Amino acid sequence: MRGNDQQAYDRGTSLFSPDGRIYQVEYAREAVSRGAPSVGVRTSDGVVLAAQAQASSSLMESESIEKLHKLDDHVGTASAGHVADARQLIDYARRMAQGNRLRYREPVGVETLTKYITDHIQENTQRGGTRPYGAALLIGGYENGAPRLFGADPSGTPHEWKATAIGGSRQQIQELLEDEWSEELTLDDGIGLALRALFEANDELTPDDVSLATISETGYAAFTADEIAELVEELDLERDEPAADEDDEE
Repeated sequence: MRGNDQQAYDRGTSLFSPDGRIYQVEYAREAVSRGAPSVGVRTSDGVVLAAQAQASSSLMESESIEKLHKLDDHVGTASAGHVADARQLIDYARRMAQGNRLRYREPVGVETLTKYITDHIQENTQRGGTRPYGAALLIGGYENGAPRLFGADPSGTPHEWKATAIGGSRQQIQELLEDEWSEELTLDDGIGLALRALFEANDELTPDDVSLATISETGYAAFTADEIAELVEELDLERDEPAADEDDEE
């Protein structure tokens, strides 16, 4: 009988279990943790967003894998988890940002936009007949002369961060960020830290698997593949491939 009760709470997206948990939200968080990681770093003069966008097949065009998105001229986002769910949240965020410009004739605040998104996410943990979004977002932007970085998880909880990661290998990346982040970081320093965090978490990562963007006083700027490759080479991040055995060469 107890097993049947457990299954009932497990299926419900809007039911608390006796120990105060919503299982579907926890499953959505697990979906995020199985995705490729994304990193956000706030610096003194801007925000850095970096993400692993590794193709699942050598036949897939790497440019078609989008992990970083421009939401408005002064704000961008990085995603992790189910791509389709993230895309829906990104489209919603863009509508909210443009609606704010039309209604108030000014760009939306980064915190305000984050709360629009997290309020929308939270609704799916409270209504019957829906499921939580299986995606998390990092929202970075520049407003009133200051950089801001927020995270939004499948529960609809917004948190402001100095630096953080979402997706796979989060704990390992977070430990590196906690050790190396400081208030004195410049935008260039933040780029180096974000890239180093991704490469430390994945020995097989290559520059082609990385997306990178910054949001500063001049706005949102995405890096090209060639620019990322140059940065990786300067930072000496890419692992050397092991030498082939003599037997393999024959």
